[in-house]
Order: sequence, then C-alpha cells, then structure tokens
Amino acid sequence: MTLNYVIIMPDFFKAFTKLNSGLKRGTLMTETDNRFYQPKDAKDALRYIESLFNQYVQAPLTMELIAYHQKLVKQIEDDVIPTAKAAHQDVQVKNAEQMVDAMHTWLRTRMNGQPYAGKMRHFKFEADNARTKYKRKVLKGRRSGGHRSVRH
Repeated sequence: MTLNYVIIMPDFFKAFTKLNSGLKRGTLMTETDNRFYQPKDAKDALRYIESLFNQYVQAPLTMELIAYHQKLVKQIEDDVIPTAKAAHQDVQVKNAEQMVDAMHTWLRTRMNGQPYAGKMRHFKFEADNARTKYKRKVLKGRRSGGHRSVRH
C-alpha cells in the first residue's frame, strides 16, 4: 500500500543534514531534487521522520526549525496514523503516538532552554547514557582466554 503523501525536506535543512542517509525503502519523486520522499507504508514513513528528527535534534532552535518540526508532527497525526489505522496496523499506530509524544517533549524542552540529551530510537526517546558501552581492548599476553578483558 503506497501512501498518498510526500515528506518534504525544506531548503534551510540542507545546512546541517545529509540527504538520503542510507534509507532505500521508499522511492524518490524526482532524481534531480532529493527533497521529496514517498514512503511505501506507515513504518517506512516513521523511520524516515525519525531519521530526520535525529538529524536536527541538536541544531540551534530557529523559527524555521520549529515550523518544520510542527509540520512533521502534523504529518504524523494527519497522514501516518490514519494510514496505519486503515491498514489495521495497531503496532504502527502505537509507535506513531509514542513518536508524537517524544517530539512534543523535545519542543517543550528546547523552548525552555534546556538541552535534549538523547535521540529517538525505535520511535521513542532514548537518553544518551541509556545504552551500555563496553570497553574492548585486546590485551596480548601468555594467557589464552583473557585477551579481551579489562585491566584494572
């Protein structure tokens, strides 16, 4: 089921983003202008909007960025959620609602002048320090099994 809407990337957004960063699921409307993206289904649209959001989440707050952010939120509410409901994809409806909540939280946090320490992952907010980081340093020695351990 192809969606009947197009996600548009504005001109000012080119300054701090890379266009088409590895997403190959949808089809581009024109080959000369990479600002238009037609998703295949609701999940594809949510993934693309999530990647756009993660690219501008730490950008300086301007009126154009706020307008673009509100446009993306409105697009999720008006296009993605009804399409997912029509296709009986309850999981995607729930994911879209979580994503809208996270995007509203981002706008409130940034409007209060506080940093937004995290990004959107799997359609919900994930803090920067939420994922466990493992130190992997190869220690060569005479032992056979402990070459990938931490030396304290």
